[in-house]
Amino acid sequence: MNIIDVETLPDLLGGGRRLMGLDLGEKTIGVAVSDAGLAFAHPRPVIARGKFTRDVETLIALAAKENVAAIVMGLPVNMDGSEGPRAQASRAFIRNAARLTDLPFVLWDERLSTVAAERALISMDVSRRKRGERIDSAAASFILQGVLDRVHALSEGRM
Repeated sequence: MNIIDVETLPDLLGGGRRLMGLDLGEKTIGVAVSDAGLAFAHPRPVIARGKFTRDVETLIALAAKENVAAIVMGLPVNMDGSEGPRAQASRAFIRNAARLTDLPFVLWDERLSTVAAERALISMDVSRRKRGERIDSAAASFILQGVLDRVHALSEGRM
């Protein structure tokens, strides 16, 4: 399986390569992609979940189009640090997706990312209906931004 540590990401990133962030929901997959400078995470339209293979093929095609070097998957860890059924589902998704792509995956603790995304959308006065459409990609952006910040700290020798 091609799961790597966030600390190895700087070695993969260069030449305008980007990172993709995912927030795996039951009905949708939230998607975000970094800019070429690896400073900001930008939400992309959610992917409505259907058949697993089609979902992964859609993600792989987007990754190729966006020049993605690695995929960051939010890992829904419980507040006490344990992993429940949602975390197991995320790990299973990666395990099966890894069979269809050579892209490496990074797992990132996503505790409270959806809460933070919802607060941000509320502060931008996004209606409840539109929040529901955007929440997964906003959460993917929060997950990815955390990794981008970590990558910058690593490259500056701060961590």
